[in-house]
Amino acid sequence: MNHGLVAAMAEAGETAESLAARVGVDPKTAQRWVRPGRVPRPRHRAQLAAVLKRDVADLWPDVLKRREPAWFRPWADIEHEAVALRAFELVWVPGLFQTEAYARATLAGEALTPEEVDELVAARLQRQAILRRPRPPQVVAVLDEAILRRPVQGDATLMREQCARIVACAELPAVQVHVVPADTGMYPGFGGPFVIAESPDGTRVAHVDGQVRAQIIDDHADVATLERRWARIVGEALPRARSLDLIRKAAASWT
Repeated sequence: MNHGLVAAMAEAGETAESLAARVGVDPKTAQRWVRPGRVPRPRHRAQLAAVLKRDVADLWPDVLKRREPAWFRPWADIEHEAVALRAFELVWVPGLFQTEAYARATLAGEALTPEEVDELVAARLQRQAILRRPRPPQVVAVLDEAILRRPVQGDATLMREQCARIVACAELPAVQVHVVPADTGMYPGFGGPFVIAESPDGTRVAHVDGQVRAQIIDDHADVATLERRWARIVGEALPRARSLDLIRKAAASWT
């Protein structure tokens, strides 16, 4: 029996039938999830973890340890343990805020099999569980407005739902989202996206993205440079309430 899942269900007051209704599967399918070796599909795992307010890795530790690409694993571990995350994104919605449809769109055109896409999307969605755990990290994200306005595969519904997801995340107690408006001139964010993570002992490291793969920055001087850049970027962004208003208007514009 999957004792971790059973305990999480009991704590949340959920049954196999109620979980089945929440994720849209047959109750008999949900009843099998508590048996050893029976694991839900990737998207259902992410949905169940959100309902039960647990990390996916806590519910299915043996299966879900290494879904992400090998080069990303060190950062995934840092992100999972962080007490604070400061992220700037210039062209993408941050992975912690992405819907499944948006996550899949970011992988379109890559040399990946459908199964590989499923695994990568599942890994990205599983990371989002940190936002809703009992002690989530403090997350502050700054987005360029162009992210909210750029079409994705010509699908207005996809972008409307994605903007709505950002709003939902921004309304969580430990999350703040700020937007650099489109009429802002050249600013330090043009240098590219990055994330700064703070560990429980106060150590700070950064994650800098790239076309091939990202890199982890742990040199104190380099991290300090990114922190100074972060301060200047935040200075160009709208306050929290005005940023949320702008995101809601962007969502409404996708009709």
